[in-house]
Amino acid sequence: MALLHAATLTPSKAEAVATWLGRQPWAPADLADLAVLGAYRFDDPDGQVGLETFLVAVGGRTLQVPLTFRDAPLDGAEEHLVTTMEHSVLGTRWAYDAMGDPAYVAMLAAATLTGAGQAVEVVRRDGRDHTRPPTVHLTGGGWRGESCPVDGFGPPTTDDGWTTVTSDALDLRLAREPRLAEVELGWTLDGTWEGQDTRVVLALALER
Repeated sequence: MALLHAATLTPSKAEAVATWLGRQPWAPADLADLAVLGAYRFDDPDGQVGLETFLVAVGGRTLQVPLTFRDAPLDGAEEHLVTTMEHSVLGTRWAYDAMGDPAYVAMLAAATLTGAGQAVEVVRRDGRDHTRPPTVHLTGGGWRGESCPVDGFGPPTTDDGWTTVTSDALDLRLAREPRLAEVELGWTLDGTWEGQDTRVVLALALER
């Protein structure tokens, strides 16, 4: 469960996404028309880190940008820091490119392999909790092995529209531009959202 607060963030999440995209050589140079199409969350097993992935329309393209939100800096992840944000309830938050955050990578791998992990969103407002339907619906899974480690990944690299992290067990790839595809090997995490009724590939896991 992801417990959300009725609060304001400065800068906003959309602004944080735009900040990160503005640093990427493969992203459109003009981000003025950026619009968030939807987002999905994973549950952090330790309940400490916000794990959220945004689908955005910009420059005639649909792009995928995952971010993590922490209440303290992540050691050794300075190059992945996107911005700091002021949350009107929780205080200062550190926003990171999620593919450089082990908490997110582990849950992306788990969701891609098993289909589990999408968070139920609960918004706390005026002392009461309200569930909120997801704006992106995920489908994944198919792993039939006894177990597969989802930690130990190296640093991310981006090439040909995929950001890849590698461990001794898996190659895990996040599609920066979700695509219709038939994948003959591995396992995929697929998604749909309003205006995108046909499933597209969001992530791919290949056993090493």
